[in-house]
Amino acid sequence: MKIKVLGAHNCESSATRLVSLLIDDVLALDAGSLTSSLTFAAQQKLKAILLTHQHYDHIRDVPALAMNALFSETNISVYATQMVRDALETHWLNGVTYSRFLEKPEGNPIINFTTVEPYKALQIGDYRVLPLPVSHSVPTTGYQITGPDGKKLLYTGDTGPGLSDCWEHASPDLIITEVTAPDRYVEFSQKNRHLTPGLLKEELISFRKQKGYLPPVVTVHMNPRQENEIATEITLVAAELKTSISLAYEGMLIQL
Repeated sequence: MKIKVLGAHNCESSATRLVSLLIDDVLALDAGSLTSSLTFAAQQKLKAILLTHQHYDHIRDVPALAMNALFSETNISVYATQMVRDALETHWLNGVTYSRFLEKPEGNPIINFTTVEPYKALQIGDYRVLPLPVSHSVPTTGYQITGPDGKKLLYTGDTGPGLSDCWEHASPDLIITEVTAPDRYVEFSQKNRHLTPGLLKEELISFRKQKGYLPPVVTVHMNPRQENEIATEITLVAAELKTSISLAYEGMLIQL
């Protein structure tokens, strides 16, 4: 399984992009930077997009992808909860902000939307996908992706503390999760359901206690202005837990 980090941050600039991951060039996780990172040809290779929740930085490029698909006479398969579909239909693809690509063209809409349900596995091409609820400020779905070779990636999307239920159903070879801010923002992070390095440490201790091992971890959704501080704290956490924890970056390639 080849994983490319298209966007690794929660704020966008000329050097940073919003969160998106690409698996084997065909399966996307979140849509914060798909159109800005992929050529038209690469966009047409996408077989499915998995969305974790309806916050702007995770769904932003869905309308743009749909417009590109319209002019290339292709379709987009999107997987998410009903709440995400409702948000897209109400605020984005509502015929005012953007065209109703969830409905048009009639009989063959540009976006083929499949509703996911917690703990109900899906087969998407060669990949087995298990949706797993996580604890964020709005209902959010992480995904465990099992590739054709049996390797498993767990992507939590945005999450705060309280991942024990997610850990119970997962057995990943790699965890990609979020760390939004350094530990001095712990109260803010707990309130808004995000992770700091210290909060991540507690969740990983919980994982190892439940599962008996700890896979490598890659973090995304970092605030770029605080990334150096986050990196320093993550280095200490990795040393304490005696495991690999890396901060993702745009263009990062991971071979699982």
